[in-house]
Amino acid sequence: MGYGQILHQHRNEEDPVHLNVGGVRHEVDPNTLLRFPHTRLARLLRCQSEAAILELCDDYSPAEKEYYFDRNPRVFLCVLNFYHTGRIHMMEEFCVFSFSQEIEYWGIQEIHLSPCCGNWYHERKEYIEDRDWDVRSDDQQHPSFDSSFEELSALDKDLAKFKGAWCAEVRSYVWLRLEDPGHSRASKVIAVASLGLVLTSIVAMCVHSMPEFQRVDDNERPIEDPVLAVLEEICIACFSAEFIIRFIVAPSRRKFLGNPLNIIDVASILPFYATLALETADEDAAEENEDLENVGKVVQVLRLMRVLRILKLARHSIGLRALGATVRHSYHEVGLLLLFLSVGISIFSALIYFAEKEEEHTDLGTIPSGWWWATITMTTVGYGDTCPVTLAGKLVATLCIVCGLLVVALPITIIFNKFSKYYQRNKAMEGQCITKPERQDPELPYYNIRDLFTEAAYPFIGSLAFRNSASSAGDDTDASSLQDIETGSLANAEV
Repeated sequence: MGYGQILHQHRNEEDPVHLNVGGVRHEVDPNTLLRFPHTRLARLLRCQSEAAILELCDDYSPAEKEYYFDRNPRVFLCVLNFYHTGRIHMMEEFCVFSFSQEIEYWGIQEIHLSPCCGNWYHERKEYIEDRDWDVRSDDQQHPSFDSSFEELSALDKDLAKFKGAWCAEVRSYVWLRLEDPGHSRASKVIAVASLGLVLTSIVAMCVHSMPEFQRVDDNERPIEDPVLAVLEEICIACFSAEFIIRFIVAPSRRKFLGNPLNIIDVASILPFYATLALETADEDAAEENEDLENVGKVVQVLRLMRVLRILKLARHSIGLRALGATVRHSYHEVGLLLLFLSVGISIFSALIYFAEKEEEHTDLGTIPSGWWWATITMTTVGYGDTCPVTLAGKLVATLCIVCGLLVVALPITIIFNKFSKYYQRNKAMEGQCITKPERQDPELPYYNIRDLFTEAAYPFIGSLAFRNSASSAGDDTDASSLQDIETGSLANAEV
């Protein structure tokens, strides 16, 4: 009789069940396993054929009536304990996801976790899921805002796309110097120059709001200061050239246009060209019709959009990108916060209206005016420009303040925890200097703007400390110890 033709023979219900899990043999009372009929072992005992048995285990020995499972034998001890106690306990050394997969294989649900282990299990699982935000984002083909390690890994993938493309050598040469500030001296100069242009443009925009730099034309319309206008044109020309070059040499133009940092670049450049086009159209049509009399207001709005250039700093700051990632991954909590606020504002604006509508000297005689009051009250801002005057209105205000504290505090706590976890993770990854992943391209070092600044600043700080110590008679610190401190600081910065 062939192995595949042997049918599962019914055995005595009192005979123990022989289980071999990862090479460790167990004998279990079948009645113990049948206590939980939904589990894998209980279903295994109800099988009537060998084919059905082999669907639930990895191998079966008809002669010895032994079931073999190629699973973790240590986790199976927790599974056996579950059949005896009805609760499953977890050892701390187990990975929560590996343990979750194991108990799922054995047909045990997480609701059977013992309270002493359940809280720790779910907290640990949530922590690891939060730590792997960026991994899930990459799987969903969303841009990652994570630390420089993943960014450089993505840079390696981009370099691989240049193979076989047109002008691959030239494009990869330019791409590296634009994307990796630590690649070479030229890339460092480009990164510092780009950062300087961004800061210059932001300062010029702020200075333009000062009365000393505001100009008007013959028609009393505001115009740009000539010096600031030239400075603006130089910055825009550099921004435009940088964006066009990045677009031309990009290994994947679709991915390039979908990158949030590049979208920010476009949003910071377009207002200038839109303003220029509207001003030109206004000058051409000013003498023929008056339909464009409001173009000046549109131009002013577009000029204000130049503030978006501040976001260009995110290209040079890992911290800002980490902040963006945290906000992006907290959209559920932010939506919950807005929902709570909307419900509270709607309720308390109606209540304050009915409490104050009979009062003549009140600013809360309509529900829309109550929206503003409820918003600043629930968020505990309290400008004081509008306030209730009746006793009923003050009672409603008290209730609104208390509810605002509760409604705002709950989602804010969740968001804060996500911020804290993300920053701790980012800091820990940057601190793991020894365990940095190996690069496919050895000529790409792990650098960012902050590292370059630190490397340049530490020798200067160390020299100042040495001079101060030399001029101080009561200072016991000698030059050799200061040199050791400086050397240690430089070593930490380079690592």
